[in-house]
Amino acid sequence: MERVYIGLGSNLADPLRQLRGALQALADLPHTQVLDVSSFYVSDPLGPPDQPRYVNAVAVLATTLAPLELLDALQMIEFAQGRERKAERWGPRTLDLDILLFGDRVIHEPRLQVPHYHLQERAFVLYPLAELAPAHLRLADGRNLDDLLAACPFRGLERLDETV
Repeated sequence: MERVYIGLGSNLADPLRQLRGALQALADLPHTQVLDVSSFYVSDPLGPPDQPRYVNAVAVLATTLAPLELLDALQMIEFAQGRERKAERWGPRTLDLDILLFGDRVIHEPRLQVPHYHLQERAFVLYPLAELAPAHLRLADGRNLDDLLAACPFRGLERLDETV
């Protein structure tokens, strides 16, 4: 079993319900167990400014699925929850599931980059990840989570009191 960190985000169709549904769908994946889930955070959108704020979280899984098998499963969950892939990047969406870290692997596939290629720029990923990660986590590419957090201020984020 490998430890995998998944970023979850939604800003359409009742985002808290979307994230809870995604967590249940992750728990239902074969050969996979949800080990823990971070707090939920509200964040400003990255893309067009005329969209609702996002609700984000990170989940840690244990899985024997291969990276691309897991990616396919995540995209099926997104689709089942109404995700439409459009040409516009970073636009509103019902659900976004990203593989942030996959064990000790560095993955460079056309469909999958791990560690996630924008991880270091996204407070809405780093702070929930830090809730779940071991102290002083070193990513597979050599970067230290503490350093990434220090360079990415907790701005535009609001931690919710909601529970899974």
